Amino acid sequence: MRDPYEILGVARNAEQADIKRAFRKLAKKLHPDANKDDPKAQDRFAELNSANELLSDPEKRGQFDRGEIDAEGKPRGFEGFPGGGRGPGRGFQRGPQGETIFESFSYGPEGMRRSGHGPHDAGGFDDVIADILGGLGGRGRARGAGGGETPRGGDIDIAVPVPLDRVVEGGPVKVHLPNGRVVEVKIPAKVAEGHRMRLKGQGEPSPFGGAPGDAYVVVSYAPHPDFKIEGADLRADVALPLADAVLGGKVRVPTLGGEVDLSVPAWTQSGRTFRLRGKGLPKADGTAGDLFATLRIMLPTERDPELEALLRSRRDGAA
Repeated sequence: MRDPYEILGVARNAEQADIKRAFRKLAKKLHPDANKDDPKAQDRFAELNSANELLSDPEKRGQFDRGEIDAEGKPRGFEGFPGGGRGPGRGFQRGPQGETIFESFSYGPEGMRRSGHGPHDAGGFDDVIADILGGLGGRGRARGAGGGETPRGGDIDIAVPVPLDRVVEGGPVKVHLPNGRVVEVKIPAKVAEGHRMRLKGQGEPSPFGGAPGDAYVVVSYAPHPDFKIEGADLRADVALPLADAVLGGKVRVPTLGGEVDLSVPAWTQSGRTFRLRGKGLPKADGTAGDLFATLRIMLPTERDPELEALLRSRRDGAA
C-alpha cells in the first residue's frame, strides 16, 4: 500500500483534526456509492480507509513513523508471515463473514446498517461514514420508504456581496444559484457581515434520490469607492482646505447615513485621524463599528497670488 500520508494528502506533522478533515473530504469524493461506474472505486476507498485507520490511531501512527510497522500495519520484516497478506481491497478489516468495512456499511429499505465488526473506532470511522452517507456534507437526512433514511443532498454556502448602503437600509439582492437560477433575497436592515439566510431545497441534489440540500446566503460587504472596510470599521480620507487647517473650522465627512460635520481645531496637520464612534458597519451583537476620518490638506483649486506672496515672504524672512 502507498504511504498513508500521501493517500490522505497531509503532511507528516499534520494534526489529528487535519487528518480527519482530509479523510472526510476524500471519503465523500471516493465513496463507491458516489462512483458506481468506476470499477476501481472500492479499491481506492479501501486504501483510503486503511490509511485513515493507521494515522488516526496515535500508537499505530507512532510505530509507522518510527519504521516499526509498514503502511498496512504489519511489523517490518514480517511481510511474508502466513496470513499477513491482503488481496484486492487490502486495508479493510474483515468481519465474521469476511465482508469488508465498506460492505458492512450499506443502505437498504431499513436505512444504513453496519453488520461487520473490527477495530474501526480509531478516528471515528463509523461517525464519519454515517455523516457522509447521511447527506454527503449536508446537515440532515430525509426519510425514505419503509422508514429508512435516504441521503439528502449537500448544503452549500453562497457568498453575496452587498452594497454598503443596502447593508444599512436593507432591501433585495440577487442571488445566483449553482444551477443557473437567479433568485431575489431580501436583506434585513443593519445586517452584519457573515449573516446567513437559508434557502430551503436550493442546495446540491442528492445522488441517492433523496431531498436536495439547502443553500445558505452569506452576506459579504461589497467594496465602496469612499470607504476602506476593516472588519466593522470604516476608513475614509477627507479633504481639508488649507485655511481650515490653519485657522480651524468644520469639514463635511461622508458616512453611510449621510454627511456629518466634523470640527477641526486650528493648526491641524495633514494625516490626522478623527474617530466617529458608531458610524461604521453593523455588528452581530447589534452595535456598530467606528468611522476613522483621516484629514488631507487640500490646496486651493485656483492659484492664489496673495497666498503665494504671503508664503514667499514668510519663507524669505525665515531665510
